This record gives sequence, structure tokens and C-alpha cells, in this order.
Amino acid sequence: MQPYLLGEGEPMRFARLEALIGQNTMQSLTEKTVFIAGIGGVGSYALEALVRSGIGNLILADPDRVDVTNINRQIIALDSTVGKLKVDVASARVKDINPAVHLTTYPLFLDSSNLDSVLNQKIDFIVDAIDSVDAKTALIEKALEKKIPIISAMGFAKKLHPEMIQLSTLKKTSVCPLAKTMRLRLKNVENAMALPVVFSTETPLEITHPSIKLGSVSTVPSSAGLMMASYIINHFITESKEEKA
Repeated sequence: MQPYLLGEGEPMRFARLEALIGQNTMQSLTEKTVFIAGIGGVGSYALEALVRSGIGNLILADPDRVDVTNINRQIIALDSTVGKLKVDVASARVKDINPAVHLTTYPLFLDSSNLDSVLNQKIDFIVDAIDSVDAKTALIEKALEKKIPIISAMGFAKKLHPEMIQLSTLKKTSVCPLAKTMRLRLKNVENAMALPVVFSTETPLEITHPSIKLGSVSTVPSSAGLMMASYIINHFITESKEEKA
């Protein structure tokens, strides 16, 4: 990979970030691998921020195709992408932002039958942006077992206020129904209560449309995804500085 760093000619696409963190730390970001599980309202924005921060290796997993109902909240969802595999659309967008990124994609539903093989590679951090409770539980359990750092998204449907999103641990979550479910599912899993999560303290709203179960707004899941990416980037920056000290 040819990172685009200050002093190495055009295009210096990460010059503004490098000016903040230094060339060595910027270089370290290009060497990191992040796995994004779920390229939806949360995951697509986490991915956007990670690639725009110079992460050099990305692994994407999502079984779904872009649906017209995704357009209100997913950055990869456009009229032109409806019907296409999310991992394919996301990959094309990533390459358009930074052609040097190394991509691996899995257009499949993650579960206990495939997680071992998917996670059997170099991964520096996992973004859990999965909706399915079973898949989310399996991914978290496997990541903790393999000691791969992971941050997990709780529920962001039926909510209107991004300012009520918090970054905490699973043990300290409140209000969020999905977080309550995950606490119960993972209560006997070692280190699970210390899992970093983003969650909302907003009480879920009632749905007014009889045919729609989960209403959503563009600003809430996107904010959660950006917070997850920020957590990971700052983790890598701190790690790089500690290694140099």
C-alpha cells in the first residue's frame, strides 16, 4: 500500500489528519485492520469515518442488498444502488475515497458456523453494527474468546435525538431494550460487561404506521456509527503514541 502522507507528494488526502497526529501515527493507521459487521445505518457511517481516517485494511460483512427503505439513513443507499449487495456498494465507495485500501468482503449472515473462519485473520478491531440479537451475541462471544477488541452498537431505531447517545460499557447501559437483552444474553460471558458500547438513553418512541415495526431517522444511527469510529481511531492513536514512548 502507498499511504498518502505529507512530504510524499500528491494526493495528500490525509494531510489534515496527519497534521494533528504526526506522520508515524498516520502511517500506523494505514497498517491497521478493522472488521465492520453490518453495513447499515450505523455500520455504513462507521465505515465512512474509518476509511476517511486512513485505515488501510477493511473487512466488511453483510448479507443484505440495498433496499429503497434504507435511503433515509444509510450512506451507501442511493436510488442508483438499490438492489445491489451492500458489501459491493460499500467497497466501491471505499475505493473511491482511497484506492489504496485493501478490502475483504463477506456477503453472508454471520453466525456460529462461520465466525471462526471469518475471524481467523489479522484484525485489530471489530465494529459490531449487527441488528440480529443471535448474530450479535455470537460475534461478541467469539471476539472476546479470541481477544479481538470490539465495540458494539445497541438499538437506535424509534429515536430522534443523537445528543442522547452515550459511549459506555455494556454493564452501565440503561433505557435501551436491546442493551438489556444483550446484558442478559452475555451475563455469564467473561469480560462481556466491560464491553465498550454506544447506546441511547432516549425512551423508544411509539410507531404510528401499522406496517412498519422500526421507524428511524438519519441523524441517530449515523451519529452512533461516527462515535464508534472515533473510539477506534483514538484507541489506535493512543496505542501508537504508547509504542513510541
